[in-house]
Amino acid sequence: MLINLLPDFFAVLNSNDRVAAYGRYYETHRKILEAYWQNYVLDPEGPHFADVVRATAMADRTDLRTMLERTDVVSLARNTEEQCQHLLEMDTGVDVVLMVGVGAANAGELVVNGRGVAFVCLEHFTSVANPDTQGLGLDQELIPLWLAHEVAHAVRYTSPTSRAEMRALVDEAGGYYSYWETGRRASLRELLVNEGLAVQVSRAISPGHAAWEYFGYGRRQYARVRELEPVLARAVTEDLDAAALGLRLRYLSGGMSDEARTVDRYVLPERAGYFLGARMVDAAVAARGYAWAVRASAAELVAVGRQAAASA
Repeated sequence: MLINLLPDFFAVLNSNDRVAAYGRYYETHRKILEAYWQNYVLDPEGPHFADVVRATAMADRTDLRTMLERTDVVSLARNTEEQCQHLLEMDTGVDVVLMVGVGAANAGELVVNGRGVAFVCLEHFTSVANPDTQGLGLDQELIPLWLAHEVAHAVRYTSPTSRAEMRALVDEAGGYYSYWETGRRASLRELLVNEGLAVQVSRAISPGHAAWEYFGYGRRQYARVRELEPVLARAVTEDLDAAALGLRLRYLSGGMSDEARTVDRYVLPERAGYFLGARMVDAAVAARGYAWAVRASAAELVAVGRQAAASA
């Protein structure tokens, strides 16, 4: 189901007291926004919430308004949602949310009360980098790519036919997804294939982009990751069955220090695990299709990949 939070957010901007209006907006949509803040921003009960709200409410949104005047983002989202339903043979409800965030993730996945959520934060897709909003300046053409990426996660986490480790962890948490807890408890192998599958789905739903855009890389970063692929493959091997938040941050997060990303004297590129994960699931997707792969356990994906390599 498509949930469009844009009208309510612009009501905040049109208010005489934007900060107070954001507070009301947050309470109205607390189910989604609280999970968004907890997973991608900071604790909304903490001391810095008010500072971020003020910056968000008072920022200049000319770039966002201009983009929305020329781009039918609702149609983009609906078309992506429909394509994902067919490609992934969806057997679980997923909410697709259009929203304006606070400059954190450009898109992400949530599970709230057992229901998957795929959201996109439109301040990042105005084609103009905006330091006031921390907008990345991505093209609007990338919205379907990122929505498809997040829908793939939501299906993996909530489908009744999913055998994924991530689904089991979400179930154990009472139907809630936590980036931090799954980072601590899921094996690195599961975390890598989870992102790799989402990359593969985004390629199928939104083809034709530059190769690096599917990973969220720049051109140079993509070249560096490809150059270091043998090093990355060796470095990750001994940790694949381990579970630790530090491993998720090292391979799948931005903002980590060079020291935290150094393995065997090599500084691994940020978020290099997206590339590794896509490589790990490529053969299984080709052999069994997207709907099967996105629900498969990491062990199943590895086994099918080995079978495909042996018969090649």
